[in-house]
Order: sequence, then C-alpha cells, then structure tokens
Amino acid sequence: MAALFSGAALMNAAMAIASAVGTIVAGDHLGARWGAVPNTAGIVGTGTGALVLTWMMGRRGRRAGLTFGYLAAALGGAVAAGAVAAGNVLALSAGLLLLGLGNAGAQLSRYAAAELYPQDRRGFAISMVVWAGAVGAVIGPLLIGPAGALASSLGRTALTGPYAVAAAATLIAAGVARLALAGRGGRAAYGAESVRLRELARDSGARTALAVMVTAQVVMVAVMTATPLEMHMHGEGLDAVGLALSAHTLGMFALSPVTGRLIDRTGPRPVMGGGLGVLVLASVLAATTSGGGAPLRAGALFLLGYGWNLCFVGGSGRLARDLPEPARAGVEGAVDATVWGVAALASLVSTPVLSAGGYAALAWAAAACALAPTAFLLTAETR
Repeated sequence: MAALFSGAALMNAAMAIASAVGTIVAGDHLGARWGAVPNTAGIVGTGTGALVLTWMMGRRGRRAGLTFGYLAAALGGAVAAGAVAAGNVLALSAGLLLLGLGNAGAQLSRYAAAELYPQDRRGFAISMVVWAGAVGAVIGPLLIGPAGALASSLGRTALTGPYAVAAAATLIAAGVARLALAGRGGRAAYGAESVRLRELARDSGARTALAVMVTAQVVMVAVMTATPLEMHMHGEGLDAVGLALSAHTLGMFALSPVTGRLIDRTGPRPVMGGGLGVLVLASVLAATTSGGGAPLRAGALFLLGYGWNLCFVGGSGRLARDLPEPARAGVEGAVDATVWGVAALASLVSTPVLSAGGYAALAWAAAACALAPTAFLLTAETR
C-alpha cells in the first residue's frame, strides 16, 4: 500500500503540472481554440495505457507494469521540457502522451490496492490510493510558479521548469515501484474473455458504473481543461493558476477516505448519485461566478473535484466489489480505457467551446451533461 500510495502521489503531481502548463503553451502558440491539444494527447495516452498496462500486468506482474508506465512518463516529461524550449506543440503533445501512459499505471493501482482487502473494505482501499492524489496533485500546481522562476534564473524558458519537475517526480515513482513492490508482482486473474467490454453488457451495475464514471470524467476534464486558459487570457499569472488548480485537486482527493467509508457502509449506488448532484451544483456555480473572484472560483472548482471523486471512487468500488473474479481485471482495464477515451474528446472540444461561447457556456453544458446518467441510477439493480 505504501508503494502504491507513493507512486500515485508522484504521478498525480506530474500530471497536474503538465496538464495546466500544456494548455497555456498550446494556447499561446496555436490560439485558444487549440489549447487543449496537448492535454488531449495526455488523456489518449492514459486510455491507451490502461489497455497496454493491463495486458502487461497480467503477464509480467504489477511491478513490471507500473515501472514501465512511470519510466515512460519520465521520458515524456523530458520530451515536453525540450518541446517547450523549442516552441514545438507537436513534440509537447508526444511528451504528454507518454506522461499519460504513466498516469494509466497510477489509475490502475487503485484496483491492485483493492485486492489486498476483503470485499467489504475495498471501497476504503481504493479511496486511499485515490487520496494519494491529494499529496501530489495539490502540491504539484503550487510548484509551477517556483519551477518557472528557477528555469528563468537559469536562462531557460520559464515553462520548461514545470516539465523538468514532472520528469523528476515520475522517475522517482518508477524507482518506488521497482524497489518497494519487489516480491509483490503477482499477476491478475485473466480469462480469455476478460478484456472485452461485453462483460459490461451482462451486468447492470457495471453498466451504471461505466456511465457514471464516464460522465464525471467528461464534466471534470471539459471544465478544468479550459480553466487555466481562461485565467491566462484574462491576464492572471502562473501562481493564480496554481492556486485555482490546488483548490480543485483538493476536492478531487482530500476527502477520498470519507468516500471510501461511505461506499463500504451504504454501497456504491447512493455515493454515485450524490456525486452527480455535486457535479451539477459545481458546474452551475462555475457558470454563474465566472470572473467573480478567487474565493468563488475556488469554491466551485473544489465542488467539481469532490463530485468527480464521489462518482469515480463509487464506480471503481462497484467494479472491485461485485464483478466476478475471472472477468474483473480485464473489465477494469477496459472501463478505464473507455473513460479516458471519452474524456479525450471532452478535452478536445472544451477549448473550441470556450473560444466560441465563453467559459459560462461551457460550464452550463457540463451541468446538463452531469444529469445524463440519472436514468441508469434509477433503473439499475441495487447491489
């Protein structure tokens, strides 16, 4: 658990830094409409990585899969730093793609944690690994300003500094995975049919978990991809962007142990329903308080993060608790790939919507999207 926790914390720090700065760099070079291109590459990398690492973990063990993912992310951070210095958005996107591969490992590690606990405590186990993101993803954005200042003092482009920090964090994560997980590389159980999404069609609860997790990821990614660029366009500096992202990531991760306890006590379904409600509230607040000052923005983004947490941990708990063992590992990987694949589309669409209709229009659309899976919750079997 300590190894899984540490790796997830370091990887979340790297992704939080890389995502925020990627939007700004692409927006400066290509215009606001294309600001989401690097982040979309990172999300595609996460979705693809979920399938690649699931396959690798099933054959070589979790240690090998996580180490490979984190080393790829370290390379991605180095590539991204060089790309920013050269003003090459295409190379920057390639770096984010590799960072996404490491992020897939951090995401899948929550299921590895669940396997260490009995069924009635798996919600808590998942929540602890998700909570690791609070350590990295809250501190990570706060390093953007100092890392940029350090890079400038060394005669480098300011925005290369954050990517150098991301590369260092993921390299340390690879070392943790390699050393601390020694002797615990057990292979997940895979059946011949386990990696096919057809398993989801056979289980109403799994379909519900997928619908809720996809919705939460789309809403969160769409709003948060646009937020740093919207702030940058209004003349706010890297420190202000870092503070806003810290409020959001605090909501995403800090209360995760509470979410896990709720899942173990009440079941995943009410937790997912509550998460959708919080996402609607957060999106409405973001739409109505746009430009209303730092405290109002921070509150809306905190709620956006916690709504995501309730949906994501709740859906993950539903899969880890109730899916049959032969199909579980493959379905978990397929679900993550689907969630991140759809989120990539949301990221790509977010900045054109911002450019065409403004931040408020984007947030209202997110609120409407959060209502979409309600029918699944109302009709799904209570488990």
